[in-house]
Amino acid sequence: MAAARPTGSASGALCRQLLLTLAILTFACDACKTVTLHVPSKLDAEKFIGRVNLKECFKSANLIHSSDPDFQILEDGSVYTTNAILLSSAKRSFTLLLSNTETQEEKKILVLLEQQTKVLRKRRSQEKVLIRAKRRWAPIPCSVPENSLGPFPLFLQQVQSDTAQNYTIYYSISGPGVDKEPLNLFYVERDTGNLFCTRPVDREKYPSFELVAFATTQDGYTPEYPLTLLIRIEDENDNFPIFTETTYIFNVSENCRVGTTVGQVCATDKDEPDTLHTRLRYSIIEQFPASPTLFSMHPTTGVITTSSSQLDRELIDKYQLKIKVQDMDGQYFGLQTTATCIINIEDVNDNLPTFTRSSYETSVEENRIDVEILRVAVEDKDLINTANWRANYTILKGNENGNFKIVTDPKTNEGVLCVVKPLNYEEKKEVTLQICVVNEAPHSGSSGSTGNMATVTVNVQNQDEGPECSPAVQIVRIKENVPVSTKGSGYKAYDPETNSSSGIRYKKLSDPKGWVTVDENSGSVTTFRSLDREAETIRHGIYNITILASDEDGRTCTGTLGIILEDMNDNGPFIPQRTVIICKPVMSSAEIVAIDPDEPIHGPPFDFSLDGVSDSEVLRMWRLTKINDTAARLSYLNDPQFGRYTVPVRVTDRLGQSLVTQLNVILCDCVTQSDCNTGLALKTDNRGLILGKWAILAILLGIALLFCVLFTLVCGATGVAKKPKVFPDDLAQQNLIVSNTEAPGDDKVYSTNGFTTHTAGDSPQGICSPLGSGVKNGGQETIEMVKGGQTIESCQEAGHHHTLAVCKGGGQHTLDSCRGGQVEADNCRYTYSEWYTYTQPRLGEESIRGHTLIKN
Repeated sequence: MAAARPTGSASGALCRQLLLTLAILTFACDACKTVTLHVPSKLDAEKFIGRVNLKECFKSANLIHSSDPDFQILEDGSVYTTNAILLSSAKRSFTLLLSNTETQEEKKILVLLEQQTKVLRKRRSQEKVLIRAKRRWAPIPCSVPENSLGPFPLFLQQVQSDTAQNYTIYYSISGPGVDKEPLNLFYVERDTGNLFCTRPVDREKYPSFELVAFATTQDGYTPEYPLTLLIRIEDENDNFPIFTETTYIFNVSENCRVGTTVGQVCATDKDEPDTLHTRLRYSIIEQFPASPTLFSMHPTTGVITTSSSQLDRELIDKYQLKIKVQDMDGQYFGLQTTATCIINIEDVNDNLPTFTRSSYETSVEENRIDVEILRVAVEDKDLINTANWRANYTILKGNENGNFKIVTDPKTNEGVLCVVKPLNYEEKKEVTLQICVVNEAPHSGSSGSTGNMATVTVNVQNQDEGPECSPAVQIVRIKENVPVSTKGSGYKAYDPETNSSSGIRYKKLSDPKGWVTVDENSGSVTTFRSLDREAETIRHGIYNITILASDEDGRTCTGTLGIILEDMNDNGPFIPQRTVIICKPVMSSAEIVAIDPDEPIHGPPFDFSLDGVSDSEVLRMWRLTKINDTAARLSYLNDPQFGRYTVPVRVTDRLGQSLVTQLNVILCDCVTQSDCNTGLALKTDNRGLILGKWAILAILLGIALLFCVLFTLVCGATGVAKKPKVFPDDLAQQNLIVSNTEAPGDDKVYSTNGFTTHTAGDSPQGICSPLGSGVKNGGQETIEMVKGGQTIESCQEAGHHHTLAVCKGGGQHTLDSCRGGQVEADNCRYTYSEWYTYTQPRLGEESIRGHTLIKN
């Protein structure tokens, strides 16, 4: 079965309804061949009637023209009516002219319009005329115009199976639009297979439908597989483009360059994407204020830019644009929407502040401070309360003494002129200031702008003043050590009105050492005590006292009288470093430096000498060599002993004033002076023997090393591994016990209570045993003892091992068998327990004594 379109020869099986508005069929044709479009007999204006494939005919065409003014062709090949048309005949044609203006090439396409005919229902017996050799049970694409006006039901296409030639076939469909939402939108005639649409469809809600067609016989047999039918809803331009915002607000700086981006607007369209229905164009409809035109809009991106550099916020601070977006690529019949765009002009500092007057005059009393004397106002057209409007004031001239300052009132933006340092009418009766004003923000114009200037005249008003202490610090010179009651000139204050010191009285406010008195009437000073220039509190030879001056009305001022104490040569030079350390191993001398508290005229060059008689011990042990005007080198002679020495050194200045300094010289066994610790010195007599810390450390290290050697000798031999001895089988019956006990040491000799131990040699000969035969034991030690009145001898020959034999009896026994003879077993039969009881306490005793000896 196949989907077949109705023709004139099969009128009996065609649909009942007439295809009207926007039912369009485009037949495939070769490039530049005739194109046939099936249209209703009546066409409304601006209606889409079909599409022509322009690319197949002339791909490089850039100019398209229709020969019939009732029809318009767009770039994508869409054909629209420009006026309402009623086709009087069955056919109508027009020509599309395609050309390339660069190559001058032209091609033509003939468009033929044919009226749609009624589709009549055919009986199954008449379907034989539709039989084709090709299989017809295959999907054919089908489309339904969006929002179609009918009449409904609207015939779409016919599905048919080839098996209908042999069977009675019933057709049915299912899927969305049939038995799923939206229900009952499509249906198929059971006998004919004609597919119909029952009502209009919104493409934005249902862009397409996928139905499944079935062909069955009367008894339910299905000779065909289910057939999938795709029905596409053809888009109609029924949705207006919509701006994303109803009102856009943008900001742009005044005086900006042409082409500066202001902002971008955007719109959306719900119609089918990538078609003329959604191809949008932006434009500015109206600007308020209208003149001059200052803005432009890109038609495809919606970007708004400035088209003039004459934006001036001080003239107009806001513009309002009415903007439009239109689909169909901006064609006049496209749908359109408008929105509002508000553009605020931002302020820049393009206006300098200016004084309201070019000159000002004010007055102030002398001696007044921290007082406001004038306010100056400025005008600025820039935006109020911004850095472009706020003013900064400065004083350019006339304030060299720092008497004035000018600040900005943050509320009124006025300049406030104040006096910060008192003025003196007697010195200057009028002051002329030149002031300048600029903004906080730099000016956007020329960078060299200096601001606006004005002149301020300040008149100083006279006051009845008290005495003036000027200069505040005055100097008088007095020699030190002058006799008490010596007079000198003092401090002088004066009345600024009369410029005289008459009637002014003086009083001493501060005299740290009480050295002088001040005359009440004249202000002169008299010494009350002896003056000492080298006193501890005197700095740079100047002694300061504070004077209070007052007039008859009690008005006062204070000043300082600096007494310069002229130096006298009353101090001898001395050596401030009284202790000198000489590291004898690395030094043979030390440098000494002298100073003189007096002025340099009474100071160096100094003479250094040893103070003492010619035959004194100091002269035999020490020598002085001058280095420069203030230093000398002290050297020792005749290799004196380590210790402390007192060396008197006399230093004489250039005028013969001298002083003896007793130096404490330490000869120390050290490398650096910081290593010398006099507290560790060891004295043997008056000449003394002092051991330095290095010598003491060497002694301690030697003692520690000796102790380590002794300890190693004690412990080393005990760690030697012992080899097992081989004894005769009858050894258990003898009195000789072989001991492998290592304590208190194998290589030591202990002698107490009549027994001796010796270190064993390595010789295999002469080993004592109860049977008179030697037993080898490399490095093994053997002890012999006799209990009760007995003698104990140690058998020792060169390289012999020693065997301990404990013998009974009250008599004295000799162990001659130690030299290889037989030991009598009868006299040597003590048990192991007796031997252990006898030896253990004594071995412990000897161990303790041995350790004590080592420590001593």
